[in-house]
Amino acid sequence: MNSAARRSSLAVKVGDLIIGGGAPVVIQSMTNTRTSDIAATLKQIRLLAAAGCELVRVAVPDEAAAAALGELVRESPVPLVADIHFDIRLAYRALEQGAAKIRINPGNMGGKARLRELCRRAIRYGAALRIGVNAGSLERHLLVKHGGITAAALVESALVYLKEAEEAGFSSIVVSLKASDVLTTIEAYRLIAGQVRYPLHLGVTAAGPLEIGTIKGAVGIGTLLAEGIGDTIRVSLTADPLAEVRLARQILEVLRLRQPSGPELISCPSCGRCTVDLVSLVEQVSLLLRDYSHPVKVAVMGCAVNGPGEAREADIGITAGRKRGLIFRRGKIIRTVPQDRLLEALQEELNCNILRKTRDCEDKFGR
Repeated sequence: MNSAARRSSLAVKVGDLIIGGGAPVVIQSMTNTRTSDIAATLKQIRLLAAAGCELVRVAVPDEAAAAALGELVRESPVPLVADIHFDIRLAYRALEQGAAKIRINPGNMGGKARLRELCRRAIRYGAALRIGVNAGSLERHLLVKHGGITAAALVESALVYLKEAEEAGFSSIVVSLKASDVLTTIEAYRLIAGQVRYPLHLGVTAAGPLEIGTIKGAVGIGTLLAEGIGDTIRVSLTADPLAEVRLARQILEVLRLRQPSGPELISCPSCGRCTVDLVSLVEQVSLLLRDYSHPVKVAVMGCAVNGPGEAREADIGITAGRKRGLIFRRGKIIRTVPQDRLLEALQEELNCNILRKTRDCEDKFGR
């Protein structure tokens, strides 16, 4: 990692995953199907896993959902987390059904004694707990003490519950402190990071629809990860859960916490120097790259000013001119083509680079 060193945390086993302890940051999401609809839920779990999700949470609001967990756990390609609120009995059932982890907010589970009993049962079943504190469920006395929803209030609430779990002899804990306000969330995680060694689950809760939720998630989660804080992430969006997984993956790749899983497209901003419809060209290249799964950095530049020099780090790039365009590799121009052949030429270069047909390409283009 090129930014701050990763915070040292305990390793917590969740199914066959390790969260914390120096393990790679784990990507999470949550299904939006009715958990009791096993076919629909399992289909979505598999789609999320195929997109790169490594841990999936499912809502368990009632007995029907809890009863479905057993089959979901058996068939799921990734460990499952049971999301429980209000009814501690559902948490007990989820453990019996094989959930790898239980997500609770102790503030709405009916007191410390119930938390201690849940910890004892989690030990028996070899499951982990995510102890989550949300801004919307802070205890009233803490709201009064701290003058509202503050980072310090979130941390104080979490520390009380962590002490109860520890007194029950339980340590397979992941902690989350979430607010919809990005700065409050960042400050809360910074505060607790130096006080406990448990892995931290990062996220900005109720972040909103795709556009603003993407911004909040990227700023909140990305800031903390860049500081070395965080062991697992979920980008909360009012959108298809697959979008959460894609964005989480992109955040990790941008911060070099994951190797690129596919092509990376870079392009210059549109300006008055452009002699082509750059927005349309970039959209066409973006569609073209969907057919490629190998990591390769591709640049699309709109003029000679932002040409090969500005995109020198790209593996392959194109610069659009008035009638002709340039094809370049790592800043070196390798050929010139008519503007209407730019996409075709780019695809040829991609095939040379990704499919490793260098000899064929050299024969074809005289390079």
